[in-house]
Amino acid sequence: MVGRVKADGIGGLEAAIVVGSERWTEEMVNGNSVRLVEAEYVRRHHSHDPDDNQCSSALIKHIRAPVHLVWSLVRRFDQPQQYKPFVSRCRCVAQGALEIGSVREVNVKSGLPATTSTERLELLDDDEHILSIKIVGGDHRLRNYSSVISAHPEIIDGRPGTLVIESFMVDVPDGNTRDETCYFVEALIKCNLKSLADVSERLAVQDTTNPLGRRM
Repeated sequence: MVGRVKADGIGGLEAAIVVGSERWTEEMVNGNSVRLVEAEYVRRHHSHDPDDNQCSSALIKHIRAPVHLVWSLVRRFDQPQQYKPFVSRCRCVAQGALEIGSVREVNVKSGLPATTSTERLELLDDDEHILSIKIVGGDHRLRNYSSVISAHPEIIDGRPGTLVIESFMVDVPDGNTRDETCYFVEALIKCNLKSLADVSERLAVQDTTNPLGRRM
């Protein structure tokens, strides 16, 4: 069960929402609400079961671009640098088509407490638009880190948009609290999702096809 959901609204408003049970409602929490549809996506695709020494969380982002454009970036396990600002280079260990178990070696830009990350593809579902990875090595503090990112079509101001949800589970390092660990990872994911939105929305502007006529 995801212990915390962070909702990033269309207008840039962001709120941390604590979810204490598996019963999801549209009830206001701390002055903000998670829509039932978002809660259902989290329940179906982002359910984690952290141990006592782990933490988990999920972030929600609304992007003004159709899901096929957003997913074309997210699904590229071999090219995360297309939208992730902290990745300087990526190399897949085995060449060829991506498949479950594929491994990539990621180089991280300076300024972060990491230099490399070895990551394995756990799930790539082009029908449901779900990607899952697990970190299996590297020079960093994110031990037993796993994440799921999903993309869901929605309508924003009458035009095709995408609801993106990214969740994670990770060990809490010695000397840190669960909140400290969650805030750190959430900050990284927030930057990634903002960059994903920026790149996707630029692609959407370049798309000359009638957006409402696009297949979502």
